[in-house]
Amino acid sequence: MVKGLAETPSTRHHGGVARVLVTEEIADTGLERLRAAGHHVDVQLGLNGRDLIEALRGAQALIVRSATNVDSQVLAATSGLVVVGRAGVGLDNVDVDAATKAGVMVTNAPESNIVSAAEHTIALLMAMARNIPQAHAALVSGRWERSKWEGVELAGKTLGIVGLGRIGKLVAHRALGLGMKIVAFDPYISVERGRQMNVDMLPLDVVVATSDFLTVHLPKNKETVGLINRDLLLKAKPQLRIINVARGGIVVEQDLFEALRDGLVAGAALDVFEREPATDSPLFALPNVVVTPHLGASTREAQDKAGEVIADMVQLALAGDFVPFAVNVDAAEANETLKPFIPLAERLGALFADIVGPSAVELEIEASGEIGAYDTRIITLAALKGFLGRTTGEAVTYVNAPGVAAANNVVVREQRRDDVEHQDYMNLITLRAGSHNISGTLAGRRREARIVLIDDHLSDVPPARFMLIVRNDDRPGVIGRVGTVLGDAGVNIDNMDVGKTPKAGSAMMVIATATPTPAAVLDQLRGVPGIVDVITIGG
Repeated sequence: MVKGLAETPSTRHHGGVARVLVTEEIADTGLERLRAAGHHVDVQLGLNGRDLIEALRGAQALIVRSATNVDSQVLAATSGLVVVGRAGVGLDNVDVDAATKAGVMVTNAPESNIVSAAEHTIALLMAMARNIPQAHAALVSGRWERSKWEGVELAGKTLGIVGLGRIGKLVAHRALGLGMKIVAFDPYISVERGRQMNVDMLPLDVVVATSDFLTVHLPKNKETVGLINRDLLLKAKPQLRIINVARGGIVVEQDLFEALRDGLVAGAALDVFEREPATDSPLFALPNVVVTPHLGASTREAQDKAGEVIADMVQLALAGDFVPFAVNVDAAEANETLKPFIPLAERLGALFADIVGPSAVELEIEASGEIGAYDTRIITLAALKGFLGRTTGEAVTYVNAPGVAAANNVVVREQRRDDVEHQDYMNLITLRAGSHNISGTLAGRRREARIVLIDDHLSDVPPARFMLIVRNDDRPGVIGRVGTVLGDAGVNIDNMDVGKTPKAGSAMMVIATATPTPAAVLDQLRGVPGIVDVITIGG
């Protein structure tokens, strides 16, 4: 079993009150959303280490910004935590790998500060090009130094963008408006896609070598730490000026200092640093350096938006719903076509678990039809969550479902196809294991869930909490006998469908009951002539 999974109460708080610990300032509107949903919001600012661990006892959610260190020690010492919400973009203060192993969801607000960060990048770009902070400081000190602080124009210059994600794209758009030429490095952006944005996609060293200005917009991780170093700066033009509004440590500060001091590059504008708060650095003494104290997201609009978005994400996580901005859920963001099918997939998984039993060693999950044209990993996770939650008895989440499957030696195969084998349906979700299968869809204008196929028997019945699947010989009188046995036992039938298969002589009843069917009644049903098998679901 994966460490910490048994402690994950992902299903315990669905619809109930949870305690949400908030350790840094977020917008009041976000806190009010959580309170309005019935959750207890506990604001304790400035916690770290042992104090954070103590405060997390009994908490199901934690909301932080960048100053709270949610490391492996904190996560290992915490039980019952469902979600960590980072009100912002970067996650270098949250150990995402440790959270995943513990079954704790990590979510952020990736779009909350992108406009603010892009605008701050442009502000530093212009301040550095025209030496605005230096000229301001001289003038207020009584010195009129027009010739000393001569600047350069941006129009016609080349801006190199390292990382053409959400923020990088906004910077490119704004820089094009300033008349700049844009080159960029991003291994995930194709040359054709770059061309559509009027951006030339180039290797990193070529971007550095050809740029007059270079701006960094990358996440901080093991691949990007130290990326902009002395070896790379040696390839730059002497007039290169560097901007970093992303994360400290991506640009090696000592290497940058030496390059500026020795005239290898012309200037730098930094909003982030290797260690923060940074109040002393050799870079501060250089006249060609502009610095700000991590102000990229420090606008009223960005702060409010981050708090509101992270409150919404935490609410979804506590309810056990799909969280669009979860960073450790192996799925693409669900679009409007896929979203309605997520609950159906989870329900089918739970139903199928009762059909195949706990001994299944492999599970195939197929999305077909219109939904099969999309990235359906979230459908797979939902089905797996429902299936494993029933077969293992563990608290399974979108985060830990793959780990639980591996720990229980269940091989999962995902299939997608844009056509449907059964032409009566536009979309199907199908689960298969061994000789068993189940398919479901959403039907009608209300998009109601329907089970339409069980073990190759056609059906049409809504999934219900309590169900019976009765396999029988296709002969007269069997349906009546089943109804009589259930009626005599006081088991009310809410819904029922009889399905056939191309195989002659075989039939199946799918019955939804108002209450569980007692074991003695199941035994009685199995003794009815013509009945081959009875499977109970949810009993």
